[in-house]
Amino acid sequence: MSFLLLPPPVLLLLAALVAPATTATTYRPDWNRLRGLARARVETCGGQLNRLKEVKAFVTQDIPFYHNLVMKHLPGADPELVLLGRRYEELERIPLSEMTRKEINELVLELGFYRKAAPDAQVPQEYLWAPAKPPGEASDRADL
Repeated sequence: MSFLLLPPPVLLLLAALVAPATTATTYRPDWNRLRGLARARVETCGGQLNRLKEVKAFVTQDIPFYHNLVMKHLPGADPELVLLGRRYEELERIPLSEMTRKEINELVLELGFYRKAAPDAQVPQEYLWAPAKPPGEASDRADL
């Protein structure tokens, strides 16, 4: 029985093709750090968006659908999702440059933001505080 031995560069290439696809941009929320998350804003510059088609699509087409999520134009700023508490205190900044539109939408939904059916649609009463719980209401998450 003989085995075909491939040169190391070919083995590395095969390993890369067979390995499961993961992205280095995957953000995992630290729920202890995000206690009190109530709103967010995307800070970016229009010039930066022109070279980042996926982020631009999220900013221009998806942000209007989310409750408690806004866009803030800052000249020269790289796109970041800034997570804010009830008193507008900054909890965390997440760079968006390397993320796809789908990844950003999944992240915003995972963080608990409510997505409306239309930009001007009413937000149901139970989601007015989303992603935060109303003051005085206990969290249903064990890690909060």
